Amino acid sequence: MGSTLDAVGARLKHLRQRQDITLSALAAETGISTSTLSRLEAGLRRPTLEQLLPLAHAYGLTLDELVDAPPTGNPRITLRPIACGDGSTILPLTRRPGGIQAYKFVLPRGDDDTEPDLRTHEGYDWVYVLNGTLRLVLGEHDLLLEPGEAAEFDTRTPHWFGATGAGPVEYLSLIGRQGERAHLRVAPKSSPSE
Repeated sequence: MGSTLDAVGARLKHLRQRQDITLSALAAETGISTSTLSRLEAGLRRPTLEQLLPLAHAYGLTLDELVDAPPTGNPRITLRPIACGDGSTILPLTRRPGGIQAYKFVLPRGDDDTEPDLRTHEGYDWVYVLNGTLRLVLGEHDLLLEPGEAAEFDTRTPHWFGATGAGPVEYLSLIGRQGERAHLRVAPKSSPSE
């Protein structure tokens, strides 16, 4: 527990800088003095619960997320979103290394004039659109996928994902090593006699 608390200072500083908040603005929001915040971030002082609660609220995190607490053995998945510099968010849904990995992506409203930056890598990808319209450029194909639509492809094919100017998009992605494909099961077609 001591090592977790000792590491909180650097984490607090990183969170504040990542959100581009000044010490004085954070002090005004939390009621914690600027000098105390500075000492907490420098690791010169261990935070108390009375200080961690308003800081967690200011950053929109739980206490466990704020202090990066070690897992407690709870089997439920705790989603730790990854904020990207372009405004998109990635939520890892699996935690085991190797094999198929599942992610939820949230992309902000796009610009329909965006020139796609096509990428390739080893593996296989399956995407399913939850909300919004996903623009998928796959080789020479420029596709618009609506909610409920899915696509699967070999990631060695140049590809790019983006939202359209119509608004943000949310989609699920299963990414696996080459050959690990997602298979959809469908009900057999009814025979003409039925």
